[in-house]
Amino acid sequence: MLFRSREPLSWPGGARIALCVLVHFEYMELDPPEDALWDRRFAGALGSYRPDFQNYTRREFGNRVGIFRVLDILERYGVRATVCANAMAAQRYPYIVDACRAAGHSFAAHGWSINRMISETMTEDDERAYILSTLDSLQDSLGERPVGWAGQDYGESTRTPALLADAGLTHVIDWPNDDEPYYLNTEPPLVSIPNQAEWDDAQLFGVRRVDTWRYPEIVGSAFEQLYDEGGRVLTLSVHPWIFGQAHRIRYLDEA
Repeated sequence: MLFRSREPLSWPGGARIALCVLVHFEYMELDPPEDALWDRRFAGALGSYRPDFQNYTRREFGNRVGIFRVLDILERYGVRATVCANAMAAQRYPYIVDACRAAGHSFAAHGWSINRMISETMTEDDERAYILSTLDSLQDSLGERPVGWAGQDYGESTRTPALLADAGLTHVIDWPNDDEPYYLNTEPPLVSIPNQAEWDDAQLFGVRRVDTWRYPEIVGSAFEQLYDEGGRVLTLSVHPWIFGQAHRIRYLDEA
């Protein structure tokens, strides 16, 4: 009933839809801590042996080649993205930070690394320290402290929203339970910006094995429905190690 009972949001200039492009700027640790937790659906054997050079170098492709293909397409269409940055990635690749800043993109905190998701296995003190150390490190690397949070692989615990609000963040980009931003019941209130895993490239291609050529159709269908309803947000999550591949990049351009 909530969907039916509320008025659509009003975007500036009478726009019917807002576009939010998330570029995932990530680093995979070759030898992560023994207790590190990450999404084991990707690449099947990820983390089952060490050092995992095969999966490490696949992720590194995104930071060496793929991200620049993605940035070129965003520049072509005048799209300003949110770069979801791992603290370790921002430390290691200042030239990518500089390229993103020069293109006018903004940054959101994206945890420490691919290998370290937030989960309920953490204690409250450990999770608070994780969030604050991520923000401190990113402030050093970026020259500014992010105010948005996009959890690594959507990882959260039941405490995460309250801890993010307490750390001074203003919005979180983890929840796919709506097509409009809304306030979470935290103090102070956090804005939840929708992030639909349904057309996240890692979910589509890495988990569900959807053919890449279908991406423009999938995104186009979502856009048409959300535009028709009005007041919605279309969020596109792009991982350069996936979409930056030579055989995929054309379909991002088409979309």
